Amino acid sequence: MSGTAGIDGGNETYGRKPFKRSRSHFGDRITADGRDGWPVEAGRYRLVVSRACPWASRALVSRRLLGLEGVLSLAVTDPIQDDRSWRFTLDPGGRDPVLGIRYLHEAYDARESDYPGGVSVPAIVDVPSGRLVTNDFQRITLDLATEWSALHREGAPDLYPQALREEIDEVAEYVYRDVNNGVYRAGFAHDQETYEQACRTLFDRLDWLSRRLADRRYLVGDTVTEADIRLFTTLVRFDAVYHGHFKCNLRKLAEDPVLWAYVRDLYQTPGFGDTVDFDHIKRHYYQVHTGINPTGIVPLGPELGGWLTPHHREQLGGSPFGDGTPPPPVPEAERVPVQGRP
Repeated sequence: MSGTAGIDGGNETYGRKPFKRSRSHFGDRITADGRDGWPVEAGRYRLVVSRACPWASRALVSRRLLGLEGVLSLAVTDPIQDDRSWRFTLDPGGRDPVLGIRYLHEAYDARESDYPGGVSVPAIVDVPSGRLVTNDFQRITLDLATEWSALHREGAPDLYPQALREEIDEVAEYVYRDVNNGVYRAGFAHDQETYEQACRTLFDRLDWLSRRLADRRYLVGDTVTEADIRLFTTLVRFDAVYHGHFKCNLRKLAEDPVLWAYVRDLYQTPGFGDTVDFDHIKRHYYQVHTGINPTGIVPLGPELGGWLTPHHREQLGGSPFGDGTPPPPVPEAERVPVQGRP
């Protein structure tokens, strides 16, 4: 589909006007004190994601790193939507086994009938009521890192450390505006000038990031933080979809030695690469955005073997989890099939 059903948190809006991402409509927060009516509670909520979506992938990475698999259950949608929204056709009978619904819009409708916006992921649903709680992709991961701390695994990293929050927020805003959203502004441009401006802004920011990361292992501080998660989910998709499908082709990510090593370092860190499904990513972008790719043909490449090659970033110091520990292995039910990797 080439309209506004959206792959994202914050629905995508595109047509003859420049691409614009709308704000999340359902902004309730799940907090330790329950001030919005949604207290943190083990087993109460279900995280709905598409592995194709970079915004949903942020929540997947955060949930893994923090060890929340046992307290926040996971629903994974089909990477291909239809006009009724994200669907649970990967599950037996085409229904989510916990929520009992066929389409994510049913949880939206349970929260607000006749909701005029698109149905986006990530979404967190209240299991007892079947109602959507939030689709605020910007806030979900911050709250997982802070409000859910009582349920974090032992040894979980601090993804949003208090002393670094101002710098994390500043860097994340640059990344969001020029990279996370920048690829979409280029890909959905409908005139040459808009496309060229978006593409050049994107690569100017990538150059800035490359310089920043040339002598430091992570974007902020000496450990993985929210800033790295937000950049990773765009970079890991770059050569597979954004370079060709969105015409972000001044160069491949693999042609930037710093960024290519940086994203491989993260990919090889437990909690990052083990959430990535390149098959879902490519099939979604190339088969859903029919306005950009009317044939629906999904390309064979790029080859995936390079993702596990040595990156040598450990020579810059720092360590992904600081004084903490890596997350345990991925639960069997959530493992992504190996796709051409060594």
